[in-house]
Amino acid sequence: MRQKKREGLSFVIAIISLSILSIPVLTGTALSDIYRYVDERGVIHFTNTPKGKEYKRIMTEGTEGQHEIKGPHNVRDRSYYEGIILRKSRKYNLDPSLVRAIITVESNWQPYAVSKKGAMGLMQLMPATARKTGVRNPFDPEQNIEGGTRYLRTLLDMFNNDLRLALAAYNAGPETVRKFGGVPPIAETRRYIRKVLSMYNGNIIIRGNSSIYKVILEDGSVLFTNTPAFYKKYNPSRF
Repeated sequence: MRQKKREGLSFVIAIISLSILSIPVLTGTALSDIYRYVDERGVIHFTNTPKGKEYKRIMTEGTEGQHEIKGPHNVRDRSYYEGIILRKSRKYNLDPSLVRAIITVESNWQPYAVSKKGAMGLMQLMPATARKTGVRNPFDPEQNIEGGTRYLRTLLDMFNNDLRLALAAYNAGPETVRKFGGVPPIAETRRYIRKVLSMYNGNIIIRGNSSIYKVILEDGSVLFTNTPAFYKKYNPSRF
């Protein structure tokens, strides 16, 4: 996701430092520790190379429960995010299948993903977008999905619920969509729209299936769903 306007110099500095994490995150290799610091102006800094005692560690490689980011370190376990997606989708009147499709295309369900352009987390929020939507920690799945769904709702309202235009704005920024009076002639943006709609439309077919499936997760909890494709590894059974 790109936006022309970027806010907060310190955010840009933090992203330069974090950008070296993008390759290991996406390839599934080890993650480095991530630190957070809020300066006297209230601007949030994220970095994996802290330069002072004011930085507090929020994610530690290979440990759990000692940092602000909650949830499984197995980033491929999508079931953890399902409850968050359903809550935020209801809150902002969105189809959960659309949110899942965006997360798949944006980050492939990698909560610590950082793009070359500085977009962060599951829904790949740019620093300016994170700030506007009140996201203090874009690597926290709950906050990231909250910010992403809130932003998506804003774009849908902005473009009269035209999904193609809203997706174009999510990728290229609303200013770019307004400039061209529609989907901009940007190859990356048009590929992005096709990918999201392809996955979303596929999920509509699944969603239209009236069958309900029972899934027993690793911790023994039971989940009921009409989208069994997301839980194949748990061998869902028709309920």
